[in-house]
Amino acid sequence: MEQIFVSSVQKELQADRHAVRDFVHNNALLQQFFRVFLFEDLPPTDRRADEVYLDEVAKSRIYVGIFGNEYGWEDDSGLSPTEKEFDFAAKQRKRRFIFVRGYDDKNRHPKMKKLIRKAGDEVVRRRYADTDEMLRLLYGSLIRYLQDQGVIATADFDATPCPGVTLKDISQKKLRWFLEKAREERGYALSADTPRKKALAHLNLLAKSVPTKGAVLLFGNAPERHIHSAEITCLHFHGTEIEKPIPSQQVYHGTLFELVDQAVDFIMARIARAVEPSSASPESRVRYEVPYRAVREAIVNAVAHRNYASLSGVQVMVFADRIEVWNPGGLPEDLTVDLLRGPHPSVPRNRLLCEPLFLAHYIERAGTGTLDMIRLCADAGLPEPEFLNEGERFRLIIWRDWLTESVMDKLGLMDRERKLVSLLKTRGRIGNKEYQEEFGVSKPTASRHLEALMDKSILTKIGTTGKGTYYVLSRKGLVKGSKDSRHAKGS
Repeated sequence: MEQIFVSSVQKELQADRHAVRDFVHNNALLQQFFRVFLFEDLPPTDRRADEVYLDEVAKSRIYVGIFGNEYGWEDDSGLSPTEKEFDFAAKQRKRRFIFVRGYDDKNRHPKMKKLIRKAGDEVVRRRYADTDEMLRLLYGSLIRYLQDQGVIATADFDATPCPGVTLKDISQKKLRWFLEKAREERGYALSADTPRKKALAHLNLLAKSVPTKGAVLLFGNAPERHIHSAEITCLHFHGTEIEKPIPSQQVYHGTLFELVDQAVDFIMARIARAVEPSSASPESRVRYEVPYRAVREAIVNAVAHRNYASLSGVQVMVFADRIEVWNPGGLPEDLTVDLLRGPHPSVPRNRLLCEPLFLAHYIERAGTGTLDMIRLCADAGLPEPEFLNEGERFRLIIWRDWLTESVMDKLGLMDRERKLVSLLKTRGRIGNKEYQEEFGVSKPTASRHLEALMDKSILTKIGTTGKGTYYVLSRKGLVKGSKDSRHAKGS
């Protein structure tokens, strides 16, 4: 029986602490392996409280930190019991699970904010809205712990047989395309005319002659018939918020390769691009405001590493200022958001799906995908992508432009200038007369304001004189040139 030590500010989070204890002790599976220690359950003792709780941390195999708004009582060194317990658990190399109540840090004590950031640098932390959500997250973490210890075993989703599926449900045409691609890209051994059964067996996608769920997702005639969440929903909004009516919405089905290609095409068709004739080639060079390879990497990561047991699918949203990609399933326990910004190991959730995606050159094995996205966006003059681990959902944001709030803060833009930036992100352009009407100023004043923003490289003037002249937001990626490009016939 292994002990779980629950650490938090007792008074603030008493209900959550008791819920953890009662949930573990009453769950038919967990009660066989764990018991929960709560400080308030101890009988009176003449020992110092800090000695007792650190001794109990040492006895425990798992540390569960529940962090709220309050930091708690501080000792002479300015540390709370919660932070001392966290640090001691780290020193003792305990398995640590961190749960942060709420998604808004506005009312948190400054030292608690700092502790949350420190925890995020060291381990996976998950935010939750209510006690039920926290218990669901805890259950998943404890099950993964038992799996890691070899106490319980379960087959990965992509390795389990797909009920009701036979080899006839696997498309020979799609499998042939993959084998040709894998042979061309990676020198794969199997030829394009390899029979379905042999090809799937070679990829470990058969379970006693039955195609696995991974086989259906990769090569099925209609994967969505058997795995209902095997889809990508793509939405396009003209503004910067989710609001109706939705100008464009598509739900895509098909194999993972088809889903990636369709979602990427949806995005690229809705962002700005510049076509540059080439003197060295009959093909023109197309530069997108967001690098094509960064967009493709974001989509591939979502379908490769999502939780396919979830009823939710991948969702892609194109806004006036950003692209968001949501996928069900948070980061693996071994990874944190901070680790994604530096060299890190590849920790695939769906290993059998990742191998064919690698062979077809949709992904690499080295765990470099997020680093590639960061580099590509930097080369295009765009802000660094944001990676957000939100409980059972992972969210990736690629910014379409460089005028984020933090940049505008550094530039010292006034409210009027920020309002203009916001308007142009939605409208796309503004003329001198429109500016006069919008801000109630004279023509000379409007000209002076617009020229000042041109001097800051925030606006670009289209045209020279006359009624056809207008202003647009400068696109750093297109002005300076992105190192990422695709080619298109003609000009």
